[in-house]
Amino acid sequence: MNTELKLRLEDVRARMARAAESVKRDPAGINLIAVTKVFPAPAIRDAYELGLREFGENYVQEFEDKFPEVCDLSDARFHLIGHLQSNKAKRAGEIFECIQTVDSAKLAQRLDSLGAGLDVMIEVKLSPEQAKSGASADELPELIEAVRQCPQLTLIGLMTMPPWSDNAEESRPYFRKLRALAQFHDLPHLSIGMSHDLEVAIEEGATYVRVGTALFGKRKKPA
Repeated sequence: MNTELKLRLEDVRARMARAAESVKRDPAGINLIAVTKVFPAPAIRDAYELGLREFGENYVQEFEDKFPEVCDLSDARFHLIGHLQSNKAKRAGEIFECIQTVDSAKLAQRLDSLGAGLDVMIEVKLSPEQAKSGASADELPELIEAVRQCPQLTLIGLMTMPPWSDNAEESRPYFRKLRALAQFHDLPHLSIGMSHDLEVAIEEGATYVRVGTALFGKRKKPA
């Protein structure tokens, strides 16, 4: 057993429980996604051994390399949480259970055409940063309708990435806006919050938090 990971997981779970308690939420309604970008397949297996079942990856190609080593983890669910190009949609649909970054009707239709049932979330761009992906709030009604017309896709919620800040409170307005959009469109899930701002995300209604660094440590940049 990976003792260091076990201790980190206990700490993250405790943080989640305290945040949920502070707003009188049931922690059982908040899913922890272990973000394994850059970490090797054994890290996924270690986390699985400790009871984690939801995993997030940013790149189709990177996860494609790991997939043969983890595809036997029968009840694990793999989420794509990074931007998806249409030309990689086919492979993404084969190796992920949930695509959290649908941002166009074209991408939704391409995923739908694969004929394999997929959970999807729409990524909403609430930040003015050019580097961020996602549909604008104005585009959301039309995109939601387009996704709901896709019989192979189950639209479960919305996700967003606020601008990076060391101050977790600066994420709050973005999380709050996403929650309002999800409620307006009757969508049950919100994928918001990472290692540094998961408490704020939970206070604002997160049902998925995406945690990498707090579980696995700082990512080493490839040489």
